[in-house]
Amino acid sequence: MSAGGAFGGNRGLRPVPPEKGIFPLDHMHECDLEKKDYLNCLKSSGHQSEKCRLFSKKYLECRMEKNLMAKQEMSELGFEKISEMDASGEKPNEKINN
Repeated sequence: MSAGGAFGGNRGLRPVPPEKGIFPLDHMHECDLEKKDYLNCLKSSGHQSEKCRLFSKKYLECRMEKNLMAKQEMSELGFEKISEMDASGEKPNEKINN
């Protein structure tokens, strides 16, 4: 056997954190509700992700709360104007009142 261990890895080195965009899977299903809401929105909107931004934001917030991804400001993830849109993805002044 080599000095690196049975599988070739050096057992004395500390692991390197993953790159941004790589995070642990939700094995405990802690954010399943948020994930299902987002996927249902995508399905009902014909996969137009812009209409599901609120659900996407809630899912990412859940993952950060549960330490399934690194905490970041939502503005760094492209959500600085999310408050201007509702769950349908339309700005309030774009709705037609009938």
